[in-house]
Amino acid sequence: MVTLYPGPVEVGGIRLRNHLLLAAGILGTTGASLARILASGAGGVVTKSIGPSPKEGHPGPCLIVVDGGIINAMGLPNPSAAFTEELAALQGEPVVVSIFGGTPEEFRTVAGWFAGRASGLELNLSCPHAEGYGAAIGSDPALVEECTRAAASYGVPTWVKLTPNVANIGEIGAAAERGGATAVVAVNTVKAMRISTALRRPVLGNRFGGLSGKAIFPVAVRCVYDLYEACSIPVIGCGGISTADNVVELMMAGASAVEIGSAVIDDIDVFSAIAKDLYGPDGVDAQEIVGCAHA
Repeated sequence: MVTLYPGPVEVGGIRLRNHLLLAAGILGTTGASLARILASGAGGVVTKSIGPSPKEGHPGPCLIVVDGGIINAMGLPNPSAAFTEELAALQGEPVVVSIFGGTPEEFRTVAGWFAGRASGLELNLSCPHAEGYGAAIGSDPALVEECTRAAASYGVPTWVKLTPNVANIGEIGAAAERGGATAVVAVNTVKAMRISTALRRPVLGNRFGGLSGKAIFPVAVRCVYDLYEACSIPVIGCGGISTADNVVELMMAGASAVEIGSAVIDDIDVFSAIAKDLYGPDGVDAQEIVGCAHA
């Protein structure tokens, strides 16, 4: 397997300790948990998605384990503006705040709370199980462009996390770039559900959810590949990553960095474990392999 030369890297305007980030929604709810992940070897962290008003989320059950992954329907629970207090002890650290809203104006409002308090923003335009938010907006190129422009108006690095549940993800990525995104992240969860044959009812309280984990890794590879050809800004890969070889594969598809989520549930030290296999003193510069699978 290809190994990389270790060291800091800048992606989408944000300086990271390495190429491995914590994905949004996994242990990103408090400053203490974010600091713990950074201490465990992550190159950067993305927070839980924060919105314009506090939300309790969907009724349970909110998460089920399935073959090859996890289906969740959390419903974007968050403390809203109060989350700014969690960032006080993380000043200067590579922390990206995930935000969401239902309109460009709401994105602008929430972005304003965190401009200057974090390294950058990640717009959640891709959650598949929150009505009026996420993928409901992220499947419309015009809305993606408007929401991105609103958040990016503060001049801070702005990443946009995209949904795989569209016909042409390259079109959506290009819209984000036009709106001022400094990077795109691919992908969020895939629409999914399970039904209890004993109860004759959906298992999740919200009925529908989003699938993450190893099962969606090939989906992530394809989406990163398409975005690399459609956009000139960096692509950050996300979805089912659990090994160093997964990281290399996504980089060959076009990713400049990766986000890791579900694998953290199995091993909190997954970042240091992957880094041990991924980096070495004789490794190559990552730019030598980013996008090398494209003819």
